[in-house]
Amino acid sequence: AYNSRIQIKDTYLLIGNDKMIGEYNNLQLGQTWFFEGKKTIVNYFKNYIYFVTFGEEENSLQIFDKTNKFFVYQLYIFCKTKRYNNIKAFEFLDKVKIDDVNTMVLDKGLGYKFIEDSLKITGDYFNFLKYGWGTSMLYNKEIIQDKNELYHSYDIRTYPGGTLLELANSQDKIAEFLEEADNLGFNAIEISDGSSVIDSQKRAQLIDQVKDAGYFTLTEIGKKNPDKDHEYSIEDRIQLINTDIENKSDMVIIEGRESGKNIGIYDEKGNIKDDDLLAIKENTPKNKIMWEAPNKNQQVELILKLGNDVNLGNISFDEIISVTTLRKGLRGDTFLKL
Repeated sequence: AYNSRIQIKDTYLLIGNDKMIGEYNNLQLGQTWFFEGKKTIVNYFKNYIYFVTFGEEENSLQIFDKTNKFFVYQLYIFCKTKRYNNIKAFEFLDKVKIDDVNTMVLDKGLGYKFIEDSLKITGDYFNFLKYGWGTSMLYNKEIIQDKNELYHSYDIRTYPGGTLLELANSQDKIAEFLEEADNLGFNAIEISDGSSVIDSQKRAQLIDQVKDAGYFTLTEIGKKNPDKDHEYSIEDRIQLINTDIENKSDMVIIEGRESGKNIGIYDEKGNIKDDDLLAIKENTPKNKIMWEAPNKNQQVELILKLGNDVNLGNISFDEIISVTTLRKGLRGDTFLKL
């Protein structure tokens, strides 16, 4: 079926007849706009830009060929399931706002249908999705592509775990790794050295290489092995964080692992080491730091000490709503404290 919602005029794309989207060579991945009550999101695949549009009862796809500069006018109906409006229950009681907040969630092998159902409830409450450590290598490519497209439809950035980049680096296959990530639909990359050794010069080169490839770039500070991680002084961590930021890392993750114990700023019981937290807080930019905080006590303390807009990572899928209630003061631990 012919779809004329998006038009081309010279090097510009228009929505409807006259509302300008922008130059097609400068569109931002994940760019979102609304037209006639419908939400449209931009994504890329190879030489094509595709526009996913969400209606009341159907979703459509419109494809633009950048090389030949024309539209492939096709309308695909993906589903007839209801997409809910964004009016929240008891919205009149909502006095605690959370703006410009980043939450990273861990996918350790979730199925498409589970994600599809879950995102109807949780999709507004996180914006980064990490495929844990090296799990991506175990999946069929088409499954990853489908999952990534689903996450992206909710404006959620996706990336493979840093362990895979470390493996690619050890085999001198970073270019191949980035190409594969692009083919699979990932739009962010994590650079870490938690399980290997990457010197500072190589780390800076990797940041440049990943950013030049067009990915949102995250770096991680810390080691997976607690003994090796304890070799870092707090001064070392602060220097590493600020060096990554100077090298244009978009976000720096503080290692906390899945357990949140005996690593980074956490002691062997999973409690926060207050002096370390304070030192990092006072010597790094808050908006650039993401704290891996898999446990509730850590989430509560970070929210109360750093604010409800603190960036949190390694949140399990079944804790997304719980973390959001903590951020909004809807749970006893933060009730009337924000």
